[in-house]
Amino acid sequence: QVVLKETGGGLVQPGDSLTLSCEASDHPFGAYFMAWFRQSPGKERKFVACIGWYSGNTYYADSLEGRFTISRDSSGNSMYLQMTSLGPEDTGTYYCARIRYHSENPADYNTWGQGTQVTVSS
Repeated sequence: QVVLKETGGGLVQPGDSLTLSCEASDHPFGAYFMAWFRQSPGKERKFVACIGWYSGNTYYADSLEGRFTISRDSSGNSMYLQMTSLGPEDTGTYYCARIRYHSENPADYNTWGQGTQVTVSS
């Protein structure tokens, strides 16, 4: 069973940028998609972005495209989420996840990291 580990969260001020990383314990051979989700207290986990590991095709939540950029190290086992112009609404726990096909529904995923907290506050 692959283990996913997120790093890079922290406390930032509004307008700041932050990059999250997700490292998998194995190389995602095969047609995997890797994704980022986020969850605020008391709210459902929501799709942020995903990337096809070999194609490099990217998909974003409509409200986040332009501020967030997902990428991966195709020769390795790491994925990244670059976040810019952060605001308080971006506060939450960010999770990475892996799946065999493109999906933006968190219920379809069964491989998750433990999450990393991002807090945007002045």
